Amino acid sequence: MNREDMMYKLRTDSKTYDFIIIGGGATGIGIALEASARGYSVVLLEKSDFTKSTSSKATKLMHGGVRYLEQGDIALVREAVVERGLMLRNAPHVVKIQSFIIPTHGWYDEILYTIGLTVYDLLAGKLSLGRSKHISKSETLERISLINPKKISAGVVYYDGQFDDSRLAINTLQSASEMGAIVLNYCAVNALVKNEKDDVTGVKVQDEESGDVFEIKGKQVVNATGVFADDVLQMDAPGSRKTIAPSQGVHLILDKSFLPGNDAITIPKTDDGRVLFLVPWHNKVIIGTTDTPVERGVLEPIAFEEEIEFILNTASRYLTKVPKRSDVLSVFAGLRPLAAPKREGNKTKEISRSHKIYTSKSGLLTMVGGKWTTFRKMGEDLVNKAEKNHKWEHKPSKTRDLKIHGYKEDVNFDNPLYFYGSDEDALLELSKQNGWDKSISTSMSVIQAQVVWAVRHEMARKVEDFLARRVRCQLLDAKESIRMAPEVAKIMGELLGKDEAWEIEQIAEYEKLTSNYIL
Repeated sequence: MNREDMMYKLRTDSKTYDFIIIGGGATGIGIALEASARGYSVVLLEKSDFTKSTSSKATKLMHGGVRYLEQGDIALVREAVVERGLMLRNAPHVVKIQSFIIPTHGWYDEILYTIGLTVYDLLAGKLSLGRSKHISKSETLERISLINPKKISAGVVYYDGQFDDSRLAINTLQSASEMGAIVLNYCAVNALVKNEKDDVTGVKVQDEESGDVFEIKGKQVVNATGVFADDVLQMDAPGSRKTIAPSQGVHLILDKSFLPGNDAITIPKTDDGRVLFLVPWHNKVIIGTTDTPVERGVLEPIAFEEEIEFILNTASRYLTKVPKRSDVLSVFAGLRPLAAPKREGNKTKEISRSHKIYTSKSGLLTMVGGKWTTFRKMGEDLVNKAEKNHKWEHKPSKTRDLKIHGYKEDVNFDNPLYFYGSDEDALLELSKQNGWDKSISTSMSVIQAQVVWAVRHEMARKVEDFLARRVRCQLLDAKESIRMAPEVAKIMGELLGKDEAWEIEQIAEYEKLTSNYIL
């Protein structure tokens, strides 16, 4: 996946592509995979880096959504648990089974959650990850040693999926490009191109690196920009009604000592009715999330003070080792692109997470809503819709059993390089050259070869791309990632042919950005 090669191909080939996808988050990536797998010609354009916004800021759960079951949204849960099972089969190097324990408060909770989670298992059918079961108070305390014994009567164990969002994104983009898709980061769509009938026939694009502006022709232009979908709709038809109701979700990262063992915790009923998760992730603990309505989407949302306090206060009531602000290694916020409700006043936690597809008069297709777990199905539905709108001959989906780039069985998740999957051997071979086996951070288990690999094969263009998304250091330990930035900048600068001024600018940019991740 080489940016120079992709850009050259796009600039020199004047063909009309079947699909032009605006947006390089989970939605756009799922569509690119689906369309390219069916043999369509595909261009995906992202104005910043892939998954820069919402899609790298998820709770890291490939899950059916226990609380949607409580809300009675059986269809969404069924779809999600099936897709969860497919992704575990298709990308076992970045998606894994995670056990969760719900601490219960009396016999009513015990019966309610045991029955509810049994239904949750049944909805998955053959793709179930394991049977839910009631466990005693003593076993709950044994498995979650730091849970407050005064707060529980027993526990219920269930199983869900866990994954690394931006790593799955990169691997899926690699799969799409191997099937012929052109995927470009730092490539902004500034305008839609239309014919005399006012049909969208292409896009006007600016290469953010060179500044060059050019046009691309496409039969189907897709708006897959998540929380920014309304901006593209305004570009298409000024005055279009609002389709997005953004909601902010915040997560804190703590040291693994706050949740020893391998089980995650689900707290299903917090003070304001939200679910709180404490989940082991990359040898740290991720705690979240909040659900706060916001007015509009921004590329780098910042956690509100009340969100941070809510998470810390809720966690402190359930854990005997109480997390303080000084214990937080990183805090990050993401925005959910929820489909705007028809009625005003709906709380964001009550707005459906199911995806919706809108067809504009111009032929532009817009997808809103959805979540990482169902990204493959979202892509399938969108391509089906395009075929129907254009009266193209239907091509059956091929992604249900499509192994994602890096596919590897029997993964050792204790190996710090596990998420490279089948690329790990080539990465280790690369590390033998030029002294690239040297450590950049022992606590993060990152070596120089990973920077080289990210530039050569994963389209990393900035220090942030590497530290935030190709490896997850920004989210896992923000201060340590700032310490790593100068060495990362030096290696990237040499590989990309940049001068010392670029390196200094990159370090300053990264420090400024990442300061928002530190409490």
